Amino acid sequence: MANATQVAEVEIRDTRLKSIMTFHGKASELQEYSRQLKKPDKDRCFTQCSDCAQMCAGTVTNHVRGSAVVYHSPMGCFANIPAQNESTHNAAEARGMEPFDVRSVCSNISEKDTIYGGLKKLRDAITLAYERFNPTCIFIQSSCAAGIVGDDIESVADEMADELGIPIVPVFCEGFKSKAWSTGFDAGYHGILRKIVKKPEKRQKDLVNIFNFLGTDTFTPMLKKLGLRPNYLVPLADLETLQTMTEAACSTEVCETLGTYITTVLEEEYGVPKVHAPSPYGMKWTDDWYREIARLTGKSDIVEQMIEEEHKRIEPELEELRKELKGLKVYIYAGDSYAHNLGSLVSDLGVEIAGMTTLHHDMRVDGEDAEYSTLQEMIDVAGDIEVTVCNKQPYEVLKQLKRVNPDFLIVRHMNMTILAGKLGIPCIFEGEINVSAGYDGLLLTGRRIKDLLKAKKLLGTLAEYNEFPYTDWWLEQEADFI
Repeated sequence: MANATQVAEVEIRDTRLKSIMTFHGKASELQEYSRQLKKPDKDRCFTQCSDCAQMCAGTVTNHVRGSAVVYHSPMGCFANIPAQNESTHNAAEARGMEPFDVRSVCSNISEKDTIYGGLKKLRDAITLAYERFNPTCIFIQSSCAAGIVGDDIESVADEMADELGIPIVPVFCEGFKSKAWSTGFDAGYHGILRKIVKKPEKRQKDLVNIFNFLGTDTFTPMLKKLGLRPNYLVPLADLETLQTMTEAACSTEVCETLGTYITTVLEEEYGVPKVHAPSPYGMKWTDDWYREIARLTGKSDIVEQMIEEEHKRIEPELEELRKELKGLKVYIYAGDSYAHNLGSLVSDLGVEIAGMTTLHHDMRVDGEDAEYSTLQEMIDVAGDIEVTVCNKQPYEVLKQLKRVNPDFLIVRHMNMTILAGKLGIPCIFEGEINVSAGYDGLLLTGRRIKDLLKAKKLLGTLAEYNEFPYTDWWLEQEADFI
């Protein structure tokens, strides 16, 4: 990844990290494929639906305080953007910050523009965003239509940045380029690294970059135990915070699928050390995370005592939760590394993992040795569980859940809670991922599971009245997940 920011577009995950979209088998088998960089023999015979990298790029760009986003796309690609205001407001209020609106404009590319080019519409949209919002910076999100026609977004961005006097950041997140839509995270971060981030003027020895989704402020009390403070990135950060992220003592993330690209570039090009440890979910992972941060910030002399005290503090309730939850089976459905986070978390509660579905799988991790992966870290703490890699194919997921019949689900995406309810399975929506981090997050997860199971009888009744579009004959066939 040397000189990564010297090129306009980030290399897609399919080639950079050897991402795959199809697998069913044991976690150890998938890990062995990853070690060898060998794709599984079978591929999916058809695809029922998919998603777009532009959505993941929007997770990075839409929530920068003071910014505006220009979607250089047809109106359809822009349709879900206004709905993001509520989540931005809620997250800002949860962190005790002033709420703000997502401010965006669509260039509204038409069929004619895909033949003759849409750069005039792009310039007009940038001008409109500048005049309407008076932003501190403007992001331009490309689209499939803009990419296919070959619009020179980079030149327009540079030209208008000089004209308007603010950073204008191209984000090349066309959905057709990568099968792994998480490439959109990398595209958003790549634009910030190229056009916004500055070389450090100083080093803030107590500041830790936390690459995060929207969420409450649980990392301030976690880091305060070591005399450190979090620098939440990128959602809710302003332009100055983005520019000075290079001053931090180190960088970490809540999910490696989200953040290892930018933490690796910050380490390699700006000298900000990356925390080479799993995210803090579950006892061992949290211990390892604290130790690595302590090593990078000169706190190793106090970290062991702190860990020992935290273990003693949570041990009574943790043991009680383990007794109450023993014998339960959970199915986990989430993005690649975050599903592994959840596997680490529930295994510490004594819950059996009946299976796991990830939306894709990266065979490599940015900035890590070939042998390292969160998958292997999860195997070490949770065992050799059954894993499916499936990019939101309802026909596969429904069969899998019917076959496994878990006591409850933990899912990262809201639509899965609806499917779980229709099947009569209680489900935890892990949308607020910060609250599950650290030692207290482990206890909170146990409490949530206890409360969740009270709904099992109600959901079982509701399931009797739900129908699915699949025939009984098809559902009775042996599970063929590809």
